[in-house]
Amino acid sequence: MLDNAFYITVLFIGISTFVGIIIRNLHRDKCLKDFADDFVTLEEKSGKDIWGRLRVENTGIELVYNEPQTDSDGHIEASYIVYKFEYPEIAAFVRYHDGLTEEGKKQRELELKRTYHPGILRRTKRKTQNFFKTIRDAMVEIINLLISRAKKTSTAGATLTSQDKYVTQMKNELVETVGTSYEPLLERYIGHKVVLEVIKNDKIIEYAGVLKDYTAEFIEVMDVDYKKNEETPARKADLVVLRKVGIVRHLAE
Repeated sequence: MLDNAFYITVLFIGISTFVGIIIRNLHRDKCLKDFADDFVTLEEKSGKDIWGRLRVENTGIELVYNEPQTDSDGHIEASYIVYKFEYPEIAAFVRYHDGLTEEGKKQRELELKRTYHPGILRRTKRKTQNFFKTIRDAMVEIINLLISRAKKTSTAGATLTSQDKYVTQMKNELVETVGTSYEPLLERYIGHKVVLEVIKNDKIIEYAGVLKDYTAEFIEVMDVDYKKNEETPARKADLVVLRKVGIVRHLAE
């Protein structure tokens, strides 16, 4: 009996580790991924701005400076890291068009053409992806239900309860991949011009642009006349903002 419990524990550890590795390697926020390798300005709610080439990972992001910088204490810094738990302190990711390379400008212009009023193939692809996301959501719910019911049985319940730490870990890993947060109200306006309301310093500022995508945490809008504040001139840019501070309020066409 002890041997069985030992092997079951090893099995659960192996499965949870395997699932975790796959998810961490494959699951990165798709709004942030659209800005990956581009020169991006990160605006923090504190008012601090950081510039650099964006690198996106499952656990956070890194802005790599073009040249190493020396801080006030004499430390040499080559990048700026923001961990996922720090995302609530982010105001916006801004990709200014005039900060892109010539190749980057061409790629971005091509992506805008594909995004704005997408063709039937692109719309069909997105509908298919959303269909499978819905199935995935349902599968996670079924797994949770089966585990809960199995815990109530005498034999399987005792085993699952003893491995509760690893069962919970696997469930959390699966739930994390379902963080796309399908939103029918936003879905119908993908590829259309919308008005995005962003909360800045307790004020609501509106930006008109093309809704590119959204995830559980972020909204991406392209081709915006962006002003950091009233004193700065507007510059063409693409935005990724937290859904907690930015919402799509109007269709703009």
